[in-house]
Amino acid sequence: MGEVSSAYAQHLTVALDGSGDFPTIQAAVNSLPNSSTQQRVVRIKKGTYKEKVFIDGKDHITLQGESEAGVIITISQANAMFRCDPATAGDWTIATLSLRNSPDITLEKLTVMNTYGAEATGPVTIDCPSDPSGKKLIKKTDHQMALYTGKGTTRLTVKNCTFRTLGNDTVSPWDAEAGLYYFKDCTMEGSVDFYCPRGWAYAENCRFICHNMNAAIWHDGSGSKDAKTVLKNCTFEGDDNFKLGRYHTESQFYLVDCKFPKNMADADIYAAQSGKGTPQWGRRVYYAGCHRQGGDYAWHRDNLNAAENAPKARQIDAAWTFGGQWKTAGTSSVSAAQTLKMGGKLAEAIDTTAEKMLVYQRAIGGWPKAVKEKKVDYKAPLSAALKASTLAAANAKDATIDNNATTREIEYLATAYKTTGNAAYRAGAEKGIRYLLKMQHKNGGFPQFYPDSSGYRAQITYNDNAMVRVLTLLKAVADRKGDYAALDPSLVPLAQQAVERGISCILKTQYVQNGKLTVWCAQHDRKTLLPVKARAFELASLSGAESVGIVQFLLTLDNPSPEVRKSIQAAIAWFELVKMDGFAVKDIADATQPKGKDRVIVPEAGSVLWARFYDLETNKPIYVGREGVKKSTLSEIENERRTGYVYASVWPQKLLTKDYPKWQQKWEKKEGSKI
Repeated sequence: MGEVSSAYAQHLTVALDGSGDFPTIQAAVNSLPNSSTQQRVVRIKKGTYKEKVFIDGKDHITLQGESEAGVIITISQANAMFRCDPATAGDWTIATLSLRNSPDITLEKLTVMNTYGAEATGPVTIDCPSDPSGKKLIKKTDHQMALYTGKGTTRLTVKNCTFRTLGNDTVSPWDAEAGLYYFKDCTMEGSVDFYCPRGWAYAENCRFICHNMNAAIWHDGSGSKDAKTVLKNCTFEGDDNFKLGRYHTESQFYLVDCKFPKNMADADIYAAQSGKGTPQWGRRVYYAGCHRQGGDYAWHRDNLNAAENAPKARQIDAAWTFGGQWKTAGTSSVSAAQTLKMGGKLAEAIDTTAEKMLVYQRAIGGWPKAVKEKKVDYKAPLSAALKASTLAAANAKDATIDNNATTREIEYLATAYKTTGNAAYRAGAEKGIRYLLKMQHKNGGFPQFYPDSSGYRAQITYNDNAMVRVLTLLKAVADRKGDYAALDPSLVPLAQQAVERGISCILKTQYVQNGKLTVWCAQHDRKTLLPVKARAFELASLSGAESVGIVQFLLTLDNPSPEVRKSIQAAIAWFELVKMDGFAVKDIADATQPKGKDRVIVPEAGSVLWARFYDLETNKPIYVGREGVKKSTLSEIENERRTGYVYASVWPQKLLTKDYPKWQQKWEKKEGSKI
């Protein structure tokens, strides 16, 4: 395979001609274990690699090209086309090179391109089921990422790399809470906001090429008042009158010894009109030693003395940028856990989002979705006063699994523990899992809230996939999958038992109509297991939405029992039975309506729809407004509900066309006969 040394855990070679260990970069990445205490190097020989590369849940990996110009990784894809395809709508791999939950990644001597903007002949309109209109206009300059990093990817080092698109957001390192990004000797090219880091970013000796009049660079520093983007000794060029940069939210820019071209616009970095208003920390844009060919603009003058705790220009470097969070930036990738072992500060094992989650965690172990009707937002600053009042409410009975609450925090904390080694995050995740185990009814169902049992909150809740999300998480715990493998092993059998009870509940709650299995309701009575109502416009009915998530969960089960197979097949048959062929949902302008818009169901050849609610006995679509009365058409309910709630969509489409046929083929083949 490759030699092992004290410096590196593993070396692999990728070569298109088959002379290496692997012919594709993705195959080499997939072969590596998720975690290592040493850097693993994937050496890439010269060639054009026409593949999308993604790293998910793996740390300490270096992708090292033989030369920057000689190793090209390329795809051609507009983000919206990817998002509009039902088969990939929920997929996060939106760039040529995408990273998620993968700290300590290094990129060296690579060219990463997304060529959609260069190859497209002009704008095109495509079908887009996720868009209210069902269509989407794609322009040559729309979002087309070369590099994207999501949550959990921090301490990213990039040296001698080129990133090119002719669209927006070419280089998008996006973790406002914990992102630490280092770029040196790189070239970045694109349209508006083509270099758009969130969190902490440092770029040195980099070249920026802009093909849009609005802005070349962008920053989101909303995760911390100290977050910043620093560009030192960088050069800019672009189309005539391109503007330097902008921001939509909290931000902080430092440009030191940068060189600007004669044809740039006389426009300082500015607040975008579509932003969130005046930043609470003020406008923070600072220059030192920056000059323009043909003469400086007034706003190029040095103003570091206006910055809070302003350093001297020569003191602005990577170490200052990251504020001690990443002392080895630009040299080697070392995890926070390792830094602690080497005598580093405890602050280096802090994830600011995880810290906020621990503040909001209730004494019983779960989390609220909102406090005093204000949605919990971990991107928002947590003032001392808000922190104190939140901790004081630790015994509140508002913990829930509604709207992703509790499951999202457990997932994040488990990942944060793996990334930082901070034992508090592991304890928080484990406490959350024990809360889920505690709230489960004896029959296997999960209520929407616990311990609050008022109203419909104690009923078995499939609504918005609440119970399915819990079972999916517990199954991952039981299987010791991914980041959950590092948690308390005593949780494994408990999670397995909970999943088994949950599956039993799913099978028992599947509604029987005239002796025939159909699907499920959004809520079921915790005692009788029969469908029940929730809010006034959510009557007891068969669900064309939540039932999809239930079936998709059942499809993930290994060696499905005859009962599970029968359940899946019955639900699929029902979806086929009740689909509305030749109809589509459209949002339209209508000046006669209160907000000037309306939502209608109209005939459209080749389209198909499902209602969210179906009558329990007739299988006919029902539409219910706030008065709680069944109507047979969408137009009969009030405009506020028509436009503010989704009564019809294409929820089962991917299940029927992709997921179920794939499952069917797998198990038919395995069993050697038709299911």
